[in-house]
Amino acid sequence: MSKKVLVIGTSLRKEGNSNRLVQEFAKGAKDAGNEVDIEYLYNKKINFCKGCLACQRLMHCVIDDDTNAIVEKMKNSDIIAFATPIYFYEMCGQMKTLLDRSNPLFPSKYCFRDIYLLASAADTGEYSMDGAIKGLQGWIDCFSKTKLKGVVKALGAEGVGAVEDSEALKEAYAMGKAV
Repeated sequence: MSKKVLVIGTSLRKEGNSNRLVQEFAKGAKDAGNEVDIEYLYNKKINFCKGCLACQRLMHCVIDDDTNAIVEKMKNSDIIAFATPIYFYEMCGQMKTLLDRSNPLFPSKYCFRDIYLLASAADTGEYSMDGAIKGLQGWIDCFSKTKLKGVVKALGAEGVGAVEDSEALKEAYAMGKAV
């Protein structure tokens, strides 16, 4: 059965390593017969959450930027894959800001169940992704029907193009194909 898959590339580098992981995950999911939508944040305007909590009763954010459209796609997707470069052992700021702004999803009838993380880091240590995984898991824990289904770690990805011909790209494709 075909699923709605949303893949969100949060890097501001259009041709960055984590955005390459997006492309491979999406390709795998499409090849498996799923409906795939890709959102890249490099060309989006996403402001910081003001903490007003109006979204909890309005079911959308009062800030007028690109976030509401992305959050609506998140709400209606069966699967969401987030891709991020790792900076200082954590997800990038754009991803964290998007997660904060997705607060209208909390009281909604969201569809997503499975969440994936695709991450690239210049560091080669397995631990270098732990902060991003923990941060994403904190968001996931707010949604009782949702779980982290998989993580692709592109370690040692220093510089644009470092993930080409890597195991991480193969893993991203295989993970997308298995959704």
